[in-house]
Amino acid sequence: MANKSKTHSGAKKRFKVTATGKIKRGHSNASHIMSKKNAKRRRRLRKSTLVKGKEGKELRKLLGV
Repeated sequence: MANKSKTHSGAKKRFKVTATGKIKRGHSNASHIMSKKNAKRRRRLRKSTLVKGKEGKELRKLLGV
């Protein structure tokens, strides 16, 4: 019998799985030194986005989905 795989604790803090099974993530470069970034860029960085392709497949393994 195979061992139960544990959820990666770093991944579970950073990613959420949507109802349809896609993986949602926040943007990087949005925590400090914001004054030099223009308003449009700061606005875009506030919104979350979906993980694409191969990275999503690897994350599913880490999240145990």
